[in-house]
Amino acid sequence: MNLFTDLRSLVVAAVQDLQAQGVLPGGLDLTAVTVDPPREAGHGDMATNAAMVLAKPAGMPPRAIAEALAPRLAADPRVASVDVAGPGFINIRLAPSVWQGLVRAVLEQGTGYGRSTLGQGRKVNVEFVSANPTGPMHVGHVRGAVFGDALARLLAFAGWDVTREYYINDGGAQVDVLARSAYERYREACGLSPEIREGLYPGDYLIPVGEALKAKYGDSLLDKGEQYWLADIRDFASAMKMEEIKGDLAILGVTMDVYSSEKALYGTGKIEAAIQVLRDMDLIYEGTLEPPKGKTNDDWEPRQQTLFRSTAHGDDVDRPVQKSDGGWTYFAPDIAYHYDKVQRGFDALIDILGADHGGYVKRMKAAVSALSGGRVPLDIKLIQLVKLYKNGEPFKMSKRAGTFVTLRDVVEQAGADVTRFVMLTRKNDATLDFDFDKVLEQSKDNPVFYVQYANARINSVMRKARDAGIDVSDAALAAADLTKLAHPAEIGMARQLAEWPRLVDVAARNNEPHRIAFYLYELASDLHGLWNRGNDDLSLRFFQEGDHATTAAKIALARATGVVIAAGLGILGVTPVEEMR
Repeated sequence: MNLFTDLRSLVVAAVQDLQAQGVLPGGLDLTAVTVDPPREAGHGDMATNAAMVLAKPAGMPPRAIAEALAPRLAADPRVASVDVAGPGFINIRLAPSVWQGLVRAVLEQGTGYGRSTLGQGRKVNVEFVSANPTGPMHVGHVRGAVFGDALARLLAFAGWDVTREYYINDGGAQVDVLARSAYERYREACGLSPEIREGLYPGDYLIPVGEALKAKYGDSLLDKGEQYWLADIRDFASAMKMEEIKGDLAILGVTMDVYSSEKALYGTGKIEAAIQVLRDMDLIYEGTLEPPKGKTNDDWEPRQQTLFRSTAHGDDVDRPVQKSDGGWTYFAPDIAYHYDKVQRGFDALIDILGADHGGYVKRMKAAVSALSGGRVPLDIKLIQLVKLYKNGEPFKMSKRAGTFVTLRDVVEQAGADVTRFVMLTRKNDATLDFDFDKVLEQSKDNPVFYVQYANARINSVMRKARDAGIDVSDAALAAADLTKLAHPAEIGMARQLAEWPRLVDVAARNNEPHRIAFYLYELASDLHGLWNRGNDDLSLRFFQEGDHATTAAKIALARATGVVIAAGLGILGVTPVEEMR
């Protein structure tokens, strides 16, 4: 049930009725007609822009269209009143029975309430984390992992067929550095002093890798040139680190459907095949690039390179795919990897990357546009930094990691549920402050506590009613006399519940799971506000002594709120708390 969609259908039907009567011309495009909450709550329950967007194509003043639409809308039994304001805004107030019926619908549909058919079963690939397998996951990966997993859950809730994918960056020079670093820890495990020279990974996290290498090879690799051991240790160490990464993701509640390897693209012809597809489109050519911004011709040496004509698909400049020495650029395997996704039949692709990949966006979108013939959209979400604080000071780096705070450090300090929720309390492209003291305090300023406390309050009143012999099953509550929910504060609570399906739709269309966290905080605020008003107005208390019928109606409203909270927390990957300790 989506009241906004239902009312839009009413508006569209009214427009079509005016067309049939000749008041409005036929052939009008109605796709821009919307029904949304009014900008000011005092103006009504819903507002439509129909008169405003149809005025120009209809050749009529918007107010004239609005005044023709108003009586047709008001004739619907769900509508209490319709007001035309300003140049042609249409504000709609709904009858109390609509809001009471919505509470019943939530209870009948359960956590399926708000599920959308937006995705229509189409296949979407969400690639996220994709960290180099060279060390533990750090706090920056936490935010990307939480965002990606929540987005995947949101899209599934909205009707998409979602694949979560991790791209293992195991084909570049960094895994050779890993191998050399691990070799020094292997030497250490053999009783020698490691030589952690500049450019190697210094963290203690490679000590277990060295010990595992000692267990496998004994001392047979000592004093041998790297040509004898580099490839084997590279594969061994990167595989061992990937297992650790999977474990880190697991404690955060994140699992992947697919792990794809960059290394698997080399020597298999996949890169060459993808570049050939672009070449066949006349999008690959030999040429030289202009100097980058900020460089003059004097300090820029033009080189003949193999270039992708990415400007033909919206990029600012053409991009190198092969260097003058014949080696592939970093962009080439990325093209091949995304071509593989297109060939796997995905209808949409989403990449979630660190903020330092901003320069990657246009070139990759251009490549996917070319390789899919414009059929497959690619959305790239950049994840900004996380700043950690504790006791008012920046949280110190992990000694084990050597240079950064690990994912495990964060989860061990705050817990997985708190970490996940807080990581979604800012939009992905805004820097996030994560203060360990604040995220664990029990106050309104802590959004995860505030939402969980609302759920715990709902469960407490249901336990009390159950102890009093009231049937609080969803079926019984849905059958309650919900006309007893007549107070403006209760209607307001139901009005907030009506926002949920619309919010899911908007969040999924824009790939913005943070909207779910924002909504849950607002919903919890309304629940706490209604609860606190019961301290002064006894008629607003959810449990009415001696009046089982009224109690059942009020608990139906509370339970419906709990259903939506549970659905929202499920999208965020957070477990609802039954009671606060």
